[in-house]
Amino acid sequence: MYKAWWVARGFNQQYGIDYAETFSPVVKSITLRVALQLAVSCNWDIKQLDVNNAFLQGTLTDEVYVTQPPGFIDKDRPDHACRLHKALYGLKQAPRAWYQELRNYLLALGFQNSLADTSVFVYSKGADLLYTLVYVDDIIVTGSSTALVDRFIAAISSRFSLKDPTDLSYFLGIEATRSQKGLHLMQRKYIIDLLTRTNMLNSKPVATPMSPTPKLSLNFGSPLDDPSQYRTVIGSLQYLGYTRPDIAYAVNRLSQFMHRPTDEHWNAAKRVLRYLAGTASHGFFLRANNPLTLHAYSDADWAGDVDDFVSTNAYILYIGATPIAWSSKKQKGVARSSTEAEYRSVANTAAELRWVYSLLTELHVNLTNDPVVYCDNVGATYLCANPVFHSRMKHLALDYHYT
Repeated sequence: MYKAWWVARGFNQQYGIDYAETFSPVVKSITLRVALQLAVSCNWDIKQLDVNNAFLQGTLTDEVYVTQPPGFIDKDRPDHACRLHKALYGLKQAPRAWYQELRNYLLALGFQNSLADTSVFVYSKGADLLYTLVYVDDIIVTGSSTALVDRFIAAISSRFSLKDPTDLSYFLGIEATRSQKGLHLMQRKYIIDLLTRTNMLNSKPVATPMSPTPKLSLNFGSPLDDPSQYRTVIGSLQYLGYTRPDIAYAVNRLSQFMHRPTDEHWNAAKRVLRYLAGTASHGFFLRANNPLTLHAYSDADWAGDVDDFVSTNAYILYIGATPIAWSSKKQKGVARSSTEAEYRSVANTAAELRWVYSLLTELHVNLTNDPVVYCDNVGATYLCANPVFHSRMKHLALDYHYT
């Protein structure tokens, strides 16, 4: 017996004619970390589900026709086409159709769709609380009681075909190990595969991902003849952002030379790989006894880029002692003082903190203390406390009034 896939030739579809909306949301990495920390803090069960043939479940709202599959052509109507009522793999509309099918079902069960992250569904009734996080056909479920989780799994398995549900162990390339003390997340297998592909598995490890001197610049070194490997490696490193805040700055810096990488940039990228070779099992730990307090640290390097003198923002957000969000990103314009650079960084941090606060509210989490942002610049701190903008600082009012 042989199996065959009936796949649509979606590459022939034209936007505006054959399809319109195709976007299908996936759960944000920040949301995943927040939900897992809450589950670990409350000692909830965490289950992962995998839907079989998920894209075939979606109901199409567009009028889509395909040719009859070879071997199954109607002898009486060989020139006829088939109109699809359900999606096929390969269709541009398939991911969105699946998400809408799952969303409608969850809403019918009494779930609320999060506004902060549309891939999160929350069920709340009395003392019962259940979170469902969706990443295409991979689903994480956690709730306030084992019986509640089991009832939900039984309900969704009656509607969609599922693989056997298991405790969270390997999700989106992330290895999860749970103990009484908490949950450890790492991407060791992903790192080993990356080092193997780049022949860096047996390289000599280094203690830091990037050397502070000399500073990288666009014209530092000779351009690579074939930049494809550099771009592939940097793209692969970006996915490590799920569990590795320690390489965030290095990856962000190296990503700025994708259009014209040089041999020095490549050497810097290999240094990151050497750092990962010695820290492959590193990740971060979600503590079981973690307090539910929200705070963040903000920083900026004033005119740190030697090419355009644009500053770099950086922040890291914590729930208790657990990092849940981090970023290292260049600002949009040149700051004329360190206070200005730091103030912009605080504004970006506050915006992210407010988003996390809104997510926690939708997850029915009540914080015991107000969120706090820590900044090491006295001028920016005074400006936050007493925002009186004189003529030379009026452009900063845009950051102050970002909400």
